[in-house]
Amino acid sequence: MAEKPCKVCNFTRQNLYGLAAPSLGQLRIKASEVLGFSPGASVSVVLEDDGTIVEDEAYFLCLPSNTKFMLLCDGEVWRPAKKYDGGTAWLSRESVDVETDMVDNLSGVEPWHSLAHQLKQDLASIILMSEADLQSLVDAPCADLASVLGFPEQKTQDLQDTLQRVLDRREEERQSKELLQLYLKVVEKERGQALQQEGEPVQDERDGIEVDLASGFSSRTLLILKGRTSPETRLSNEELQEVLKQGVETLMGVLGWDREGTTDLLQACEGELNKRLQQVQALQSLSTHSQQSKSTSAESHTEEPQTKRHK
Repeated sequence: MAEKPCKVCNFTRQNLYGLAAPSLGQLRIKASEVLGFSPGASVSVVLEDDGTIVEDEAYFLCLPSNTKFMLLCDGEVWRPAKKYDGGTAWLSRESVDVETDMVDNLSGVEPWHSLAHQLKQDLASIILMSEADLQSLVDAPCADLASVLGFPEQKTQDLQDTLQRVLDRREEERQSKELLQLYLKVVEKERGQALQQEGEPVQDERDGIEVDLASGFSSRTLLILKGRTSPETRLSNEELQEVLKQGVETLMGVLGWDREGTTDLLQACEGELNKRLQQVQALQSLSTHSQQSKSTSAESHTEEPQTKRHK
């Protein structure tokens, strides 16, 4: 995994270091070492500029290189950098104690508070938020969220509805993906049963597949290509892709066929693969249409839209 260049600092911003980490966990370990935190200390990672809590691996990977992170130990809270006379007033632990009221207020703030500040600066940051972040904004009291964003309550409610639709769409995409995977497994299982009924041995993928070193194809693939009518219908998706990747010249040498016969085989394999993909796309479209129909039916039977909550 490629390492991401990052910058890290402590909560006073007096110690700033550059390092590279391939994951959020490695960032937390390396940053704790360079910042001098005691081994085993419980630390949290936030964005230095706005205090956004970073706890999702996918969100970390989406952040640009050289993003500045702040590590916080127990009892430490993120605060915006104070500026005056064009410079930055670095905060020390002693200066934090002077403004105890502000610290007390921040320590009681819900996680959505920093996310709301991030949205206020750039609404496009929604696409980088994890599902947990989006859900926290949806669950936030509308009036409180409107106050932080500086929006009218109706506009804030519209924003929360939009975020909920984003969550619903991600859930639908996840369900569609799971349905497609199940469909492909059923197709492969049925094809394997058909081959067994014809007397052709089917080897378990977990046991490995014997590969012909001269051709690069598995012995099963070569057997189907050379000795069966309409071999494209008996090959798996991966085998079809492998055949198409080899091209006419390679297949002519492997099978010992003329160019016309080899070309016909490739065209048949390509047609079969496209047909399967169209079946998958049709199934996905049907699933999406079903979800939309259910959503439309639910809205038509309720006077007020009710927000679906993800647990």
